[in-house]
Amino acid sequence: MKEQRSNPVKTVLLYAALIAFAIVFIYPFFVQIATSFKTDPDAANNPLSLIPDPATTQVWQRIFGQTEDVGVPVMTWTRNSFLITIVVTLTRVFLDSLAGYALSRLQFKGRKAVFGAVLAVMAVPGVALLIPKFLMVNYLGIYDTYTAMILPLIVDAAGVFIMKQFFDSVPISIEEAARMDGAGIFRTFWSVVLPMARPALITLTILSFQGSWNEFSHFLVVTRGTPDHMTLVTGLASMTSGQLGAGTQYPLKLGTALLTTIPVALLFFALQRYFIRGANEGGVKG
Repeated sequence: MKEQRSNPVKTVLLYAALIAFAIVFIYPFFVQIATSFKTDPDAANNPLSLIPDPATTQVWQRIFGQTEDVGVPVMTWTRNSFLITIVVTLTRVFLDSLAGYALSRLQFKGRKAVFGAVLAVMAVPGVALLIPKFLMVNYLGIYDTYTAMILPLIVDAAGVFIMKQFFDSVPISIEEAARMDGAGIFRTFWSVVLPMARPALITLTILSFQGSWNEFSHFLVVTRGTPDHMTLVTGLASMTSGQLGAGTQYPLKLGTALLTTIPVALLFFALQRYFIRGANEGGVKG
């Protein structure tokens, strides 16, 4: 058989199309970075320019509280975002793993009904749960607290489903060998099965971090919207709507938006090979 040779014209056109799509997707991010170093008049007059004229770091000095005119408590929002995201991510990964393992391995009455309930919760739009969340946190007396912001997010149905499906693919014989050596259920889960679930755990970590970091509607419902309990996402929304008197200060708004983008992007790029590997392994095992 003759070896097929690639058409150089098609190759050039393909790469040209890929470069064009890459520019379309990356250009707004570069605009965001450039605008954060612009003055307000320059940002208003040349919104799409990638060259600040003149370049200034005044916005970043305001964001990090290095000037008297701080304007908005961006660093308070950043601390809130990191605190809530880290607590939610760690707790969610642990609890979702426990629940997924229980549904996969433990034989108890009503197990199928519980799994069916998990699937049913996944089918419910998140917006439909906002009023029940408000009523629940108000009834518990935790409205407008960090507890209200964290507690309803520490377990999610999608994470339980992901872990359950992964544990279903792990051979039971591995656990039987551990139990023959005297390991209990939790010991087997923690020391034997969980280390094997690294691809699923990393996938769940990325999804949990991104979901809790970018959460908006939940925080909007369970807090009064005061700056002390705002995250970067809710604070940015307040700035954009003019509630905090930020006006049309595009450099400040885009600088704050850049802060919301960086942590998720860094986490994904650091763990993307494990994320892709986990997705591929899940597809093969499925």
